[in-house]
Amino acid sequence: MAGHNKWSKVKHIKARVDAVKGRVFSKCAHEIALAARAGGGDPAANARLRSAIDHAKSVSMPKDNIERAIKKGTGELGGDAIQEVTYEGYGPGGTAFIVEMATDNLNRSAQDTRTIFSKNGGSIGTPGSVSYQFDRKGEIRIPATSISAEKLMDLAIEAGADDIQSDDDEHLIYTAPTELGSVANILRDREISLTSEKLVSIPQTPILIDDLIIARQVVKIYDVIDDYQDTHNLFTNFEIAEELLDQIDP
Repeated sequence: MAGHNKWSKVKHIKARVDAVKGRVFSKCAHEIALAARAGGGDPAANARLRSAIDHAKSVSMPKDNIERAIKKGTGELGGDAIQEVTYEGYGPGGTAFIVEMATDNLNRSAQDTRTIFSKNGGSIGTPGSVSYQFDRKGEIRIPATSISAEKLMDLAIEAGADDIQSDDDEHLIYTAPTELGSVANILRDREISLTSEKLVSIPQTPILIDDLIIARQVVKIYDVIDDYQDTHNLFTNFEIAEELLDQIDP
């Protein structure tokens, strides 16, 4: 029985890893398709697509998946075109959510999103109802091994970046939305590898959740939205109190 239990645990862990990997691949495919739709299927002439492909490769997304996503974006596979749509809503405890989706069926996404919020203690808002609580920024991610924080600081500021944050794993560069492409291209010209390049919404005043019941509720609705097949990017303004983190089910 010990061997059986061990194998059951291994299978359970593998299933969780595969599920997470599937979500990562799905988000990569969305970004590749959107980039190809907006700027064409040639990464040499489409910086956004090139960045999306680089990110997909960094998470070991298969080449066939990448090529299929490009063709989906350019319309070579037929079917309905991928479209971008943003929903805003409220979660438990007055938390705010911005959900960016990539979908080939707007009606399905709208209905499913409304259902997800309503079934998990939240509600859909009107456009602009929560986005005013966030600042729109350009975000560039770079592996920490690519360049030192000191060298990157000088280069990024000179290129027009607003802020730089670094840890042991990666560097984060923030820019004005209109400067994202130019800063990213300058870094590429210096042969610096970018993990990702995208627009993000950063909360102006995060809400600290220090009630365990509400913490579990907001984490659940976050996970359900993030798991949804059409979700591309998800931004929220809540933070969980450190003393509660170990009490929330993974």
